[in-house]
Order: sequence, then C-alpha cells, then structure tokens
Amino acid sequence: MTNARTRLFAPLVHLAALFLLLEEWCWDVGAWLGAGLARWPLLAALEARVRLLPPWGALCLFVLPGLLLLPVKLLAVVAIAHGHAVSGIATIVVAKLGGAAVVARLYALTLPTLLAVGWFARCHGWFMTLKDHWVGRLRASHAFVQAGRLLRAMRRTLRRWRNRRGARFGSRHASRASRVLRRFVVQWRARRR
Repeated sequence: MTNARTRLFAPLVHLAALFLLLEEWCWDVGAWLGAGLARWPLLAALEARVRLLPPWGALCLFVLPGLLLLPVKLLAVVAIAHGHAVSGIATIVVAKLGGAAVVARLYALTLPTLLAVGWFARCHGWFMTLKDHWVGRLRASHAFVQAGRLLRAMRRTLRRWRNRRGARFGSRHASRASRVLRRFVVQWRARRR
C-alpha cells in the first residue's frame, strides 16, 4: 500500500519541487535586481527606514506586495479568458518577476525583524526545512540528473559551434557587427568613469 501511494504521489511531489525550484530562481533573480536597484540613493534611504520597522510593521510590509499583485494577476487571467493570451501571460510573468524582486528584497531587509515574531519564526523554520528536503530529493532524482547532463552537453555543443565558426566577440576576426558593438560597450564604460 505504501509503495503504491509513493508511486502515485511521486509525480505530484516532483511537480511541487519543480515549482519550488522555479520560485527559488525567481527569488534569486529578484534579489539580484533588488540589490542593484538599492544602489540608488532614494531607495537606499527607503531601505534604511524599512530596517527600522517594528515586527508587525515589517510583517505587513512583507505581505503587501503579494496582496497588491493579486488583482493584477486576476486581471491577467480575465484577459486570457477573453482571448488575449499573450498579453495575459506576459502580465503574469512580469508580475511574478517584479513581485519576486520586491518580496525578495523586502525579505532580506525584514528577516531579522520578522524572526522576532514567534509564529513566523516557527513557520519559517518549518517551511525552509521542508523546501530543502524536497528540492534535495528532486536534485537527486534520476530525471533531474539526466536533465543536467543534457543541458551541459548542449552548452558544450554550442560552445564548440561558436568556436568553430570563428573568433570570439570583439576580436580582430569577429564579424563587423560584433566589433562595432564591442567598441560601443568600451566607449560607454569609459564615459561612466
């Protein structure tokens, strides 16, 4: 009975773990974008104020982006239902990435304060343990290992194909378009200094 149940639930568990991996990727991209935007003086001052919030204020601020994006996602679903699939899906993707960027940055800023709330600290520890367990199982699965091998083989093939085609980007033997682009990048960087 247990073996049959495991076989029945294995695809669902792997689907949930894939969802967690996608969420983790969005979170990492969002944290990277948020850290880049935090260099702006106005946002740096705002972040300093966010770090000083009391625990319940930090919790409200942490939940706010998800609540504000919910109507946007619902409108995107309505757009898809009315035949505007591309714009609806694009809206959902942009909302997901933008929301992940904001929530990841707020999480980084408010986590020490949020862990002062007892139930949040317990739920956070439980969720992180559960997530690490299932993502670890997914990464150890045969399908994930095979997909990783396939991706590495595709990268090697692409690298060999590019090297066989000619010189690297910006070199003397590269195409004219890539040389012009390289020159533009060098001039742009020189102006920034």
